[in-house]
Amino acid sequence: MSYASNDEIRGVLIQAGHERVLLPNATVAEMMSKVAVQSVPDAPAWLVGQIAWHGWDVPLLSFARLSGLGDELVTSNNKVVVLKALGGNAKRPYFALLTQTFPQLISVPRDGLLADASEETLPQGVHMRVLLGEQSALLPDLDALEAALDEAYPVAG
Repeated sequence: MSYASNDEIRGVLIQAGHERVLLPNATVAEMMSKVAVQSVPDAPAWLVGQIAWHGWDVPLLSFARLSGLGDELVTSNNKVVVLKALGGNAKRPYFALLTQTFPQLISVPRDGLLADASEETLPQGVHMRVLLGEQSALLPDLDALEAALDEAYPVAG
């Protein structure tokens, strides 16, 4: 059975700690590997540093650390997904997420994305858990990620 493009949701699946995270494809600016990471002084553990990308200093977050899903180490072979920030902060139009595996582009039929309400409380930064066939994935709360970033690492005006 084929689906017209408006019947599908395109997403990017990344690994964060022991969970898979489904990002909306429209928010993904670029996927990269082996990115040099600069440390950020006095940053919380989930703000693993920043990367230089197209003239921007882009903060790099560990979604796994922020949401308590495990620890992700920054290595020379790291993989990064640069996301378009949706919060409207012109001084920080992008942020990036660390991932352990190369991001996977997927298309999900709209009726194939089912909410999994088995958890009473979701981890910090998680909007919803969804089922993708037999496996589950987390939908991040991108607004909450940006708010945590703005609080922990304000952009100088």
